[in-house]
Formats: sequence, C-alpha cells, structure tokens
Amino acid sequence: MYKVLIVLHEGDDYIRMNKVYVENMPVVGQYIIHSDGLPYYVEEVTSFVGYVSSKGAIAIIVVHPAPKDSAVNDLYGLDIEKDLDDPEYNKHN
Repeated sequence: MYKVLIVLHEGDDYIRMNKVYVENMPVVGQYIIHSDGLPYYVEEVTSFVGYVSSKGAIAIIVVHPAPKDSAVNDLYGLDIEKDLDDPEYNKHN
C-alpha cells in the first residue's frame, strides 16, 4: 500500500484534497474514483525521492474532475463498499 496526497487542479488553483492509501500507484491518463464518489483524471504523479516524511506520504497525485461527457461518469451511483469491496477480504474482527 502506498500513502499518497491527492491534489485537485482546477483552473489556476491547486487544492489539497486528502491523503489516501492506494494498492497500485496511479499513472497519468488514468481515471480514479475518489472517496467522494466522483471520477478524476490523473494529470501528474510526483514521487518523493530521498525524502522521508513523518506523515508517510510518498507521492503527490494531481487530478482534475473528469469531463462530464466521459464514459467514466456512467459509474455515478456506484456504491463502492457494496458493489466493489470483497466482503471476505474486508472482514472486520
């Protein structure tokens, strides 16, 4: 698992969204579904080299909202916990 910082790029602004854990590092050009349930386009992935953070993040992922007419928007209404999570894998003790 990688701990990354998600940054929203909208217009001229860069806005810190939050830190999340990802199993696979996103790549530029990929769409991700964020914890807010909305799809974002990965614009840039910046890894830290030779830097140890007490906060644990290893990369900054810069994203912008997916265009409204992109196919990934058809995923709206998807309940990630219900539809995608594997209940056997995510059992809570």
